[in-house]
Amino acid sequence: MRGRRPTRPPRPSRRAWGQPWRDADYVALDFEATGLDLSRDRIISFGTVPIRMGRIEVGGCRYRMVDPEGRVPSPRSVTVHGIRPVDLRGARSQASAVRELGDALADRFLVAWYGRVEAGFLSAMFRVSADRWTRTMIDVRDLMLALEGSQAEERSLTAAATRYGVPVADPHHALDDALVTAQLFLVVAERLVRRDGLATVGDLMRVRAPSARRGH
Repeated sequence: MRGRRPTRPPRPSRRAWGQPWRDADYVALDFEATGLDLSRDRIISFGTVPIRMGRIEVGGCRYRMVDPEGRVPSPRSVTVHGIRPVDLRGARSQASAVRELGDALADRFLVAWYGRVEAGFLSAMFRVSADRWTRTMIDVRDLMLALEGSQAEERSLTAAATRYGVPVADPHHALDDALVTAQLFLVVAERLVRRDGLATVGDLMRVRAPSARRGH
């Protein structure tokens, strides 16, 4: 990741925060990585799922394997995502992943599950503060905690999806997790809108669960 500073994708304008939430463009993102040490580990796969006008654009989904360039997936991470070093031979470079992610994220609000992880890796890849990403991110886990309260603190993405009737095909595969996150976002956001009268993107962006103990 040395060399010229990566180009940062343009963020949605502040005006976009005030639009009806279903009118906005989003992209759900999930990473798998060599580990969760944001100062050392690298991503090894990503999945992106675009959402437009309240609908998932399946034809725009992307999945890529990414070369960790000298980092080796930890044994613990391999037991989670199943991606071995041999599986990464011929994978896209980190620089190529940055370019493709930049295209996927440009002018869209970011949607993630436990978004601190995605924001941390994006921070390292684009060499900007993690706050740069969290400011335009909707964390679906925060939405769920706001909807259900503390009893949902220990719920994983798969468990949350099962509770809300969202199908899960391949847990800890980056594209399937991104797709599950996108579907769960639409379901949980709609419930919050109906219950609390939220209407705009900004309303959803401001939903936080600061007292909850966070987990992936």
